[in-house]
Amino acid sequence: MNKFLNNQPARILLKNGLSDLGVTCDNHQEDQLLNYLDMLVRWNKAYNLTAIKEPTEMIKLHLLDSLSISHFLSGQRFIDIGTGAGLPGIPLSIINPDKHFTLLDSNGKKTRFLFQVKIQLGLKNINEVNSRVEGFLPEERYHGVLSRAFSSLSDMIIKCSHLVCDNGCFFAMKGRLELDELKEIPSGYHATEKHPIAVPGVVGRRHLVKIEYIGVGKNTVG
Repeated sequence: MNKFLNNQPARILLKNGLSDLGVTCDNHQEDQLLNYLDMLVRWNKAYNLTAIKEPTEMIKLHLLDSLSISHFLSGQRFIDIGTGAGLPGIPLSIINPDKHFTLLDSNGKKTRFLFQVKIQLGLKNINEVNSRVEGFLPEERYHGVLSRAFSSLSDMIIKCSHLVCDNGCFFAMKGRLELDELKEIPSGYHATEKHPIAVPGVVGRRHLVKIEYIGVGKNTVG
């Protein structure tokens, strides 16, 4: 039994956070997000999916943080690299049923959890992949590569450039945005958009960096 579906404080916190983000969510999607929260709390006890243990903090630091970038996504096919417990891919797939998300992680326990989430929530627009990113060769490349966990922008580009289709891009979720890190972006790539993100109830800096391929020798910083 899902203890969060009838938990009014949790539902109100989620609902108010979505409203603050300007994210449209119907009752079914709201229930799916709370069902995902319930699964995350229960499985975390055995699988150690996330260091965040308290459900209220999970709503803010996982659900709302993931959904804070929803408005910026362009394209139809996305891959969430190093997705872990499905963040940001699962919340984004719930809110964007018209888009498809591949959730990639090298940890088999975590991808088994993602499979159960897909089945239990009835998510038809996701698939989970247990693989290291360097070894994954998709049949069709993606419009967007999502990252919430990569240590550096340059590392993400170097390891994931084979996943992006022509005119595709990287969407990197970062905390602090350092100029030195932007300067290390490989030649031919450029951070075309840098958006500060305010996540309801979360103190600290958040940014979304959109990186596109612009041609060898043409990268700039700014």
